[in-house]
Amino acid sequence: MPTVLTLVAGEGQLRDEALLAELAGLAPVQRQRELVAKGVFEIFYNADDPAVLRPKVANIIGERPIDFCIRRETPEGHWKLLIADMDSTMITVECIDELGDFAGVREQVVAITERAMRGEIDFEGALAERVALMKGLPESALAECFDTRVKLSPGAREMVQGCRAAGMHCALVSGGFTYFTERVAGLCGFHENRANRLLFEEGVLTGKVAEPILGRQAKIESLDELCTRLGIRHDQAVCIGDGANDIGMIEKAGLGVAYRAKPITKNAADCAIDHGGLDVLLRFLGV
Repeated sequence: MPTVLTLVAGEGQLRDEALLAELAGLAPVQRQRELVAKGVFEIFYNADDPAVLRPKVANIIGERPIDFCIRRETPEGHWKLLIADMDSTMITVECIDELGDFAGVREQVVAITERAMRGEIDFEGALAERVALMKGLPESALAECFDTRVKLSPGAREMVQGCRAAGMHCALVSGGFTYFTERVAGLCGFHENRANRLLFEEGVLTGKVAEPILGRQAKIESLDELCTRLGIRHDQAVCIGDGANDIGMIEKAGLGVAYRAKPITKNAADCAIDHGGLDVLLRFLGV
């Protein structure tokens, strides 16, 4: 089966004939296609190992503001499932950091978040530690946080709607909190959402989160469960995220995508979106 290289860039970025010629020289080319209106150029190679070509493509593209994906060509309708992370993926902020600001402990919370997202510390323990710092936070702060701090990432709604239109089941699976996933899922059009639940008593945060905590392993289990429920293979699933707790599902999916990701996550993914919006994923999938 041919291997397809998809290049996505801004206006004029793909008019570099020398660049395209160098990429075309990596392996025997079956055909090429340009979608000018979408800023997309595709090269179909007669080669069956994307992993071998991927570092060579990255080296040629270098620092150019071009997002690319190289994968085996799939038949129409192949992709059946999208699982997306929320914080710093579907939305531009980490909700727990913003809640930490409302609780007056932003610096402490942010420091722990950064270490957890880089994979330096255990996610589940880091989440419990951050929630404990916010004990006493009024429940009303969640609504204020959502209304004033949460913003969808560029292309977020377009990505989900495009995947749905292509017949994919879309799930928002987050190590964040249900209050936010429920609302973000509604805004984007996800079929379902999963996250952690904060515990409140008499209108204030107890400093605890309901067990079990949804972390890295729980995201893998969500992928497994959804594939079983939908009756599909893992290679028909797409997972996208930015942090270390997303690596397990990214590695296990048919296509693992890093979005504005930490280096450890980007290295584990099949492809990355560093320049365009989330809707670049649709071009990667041929949707």
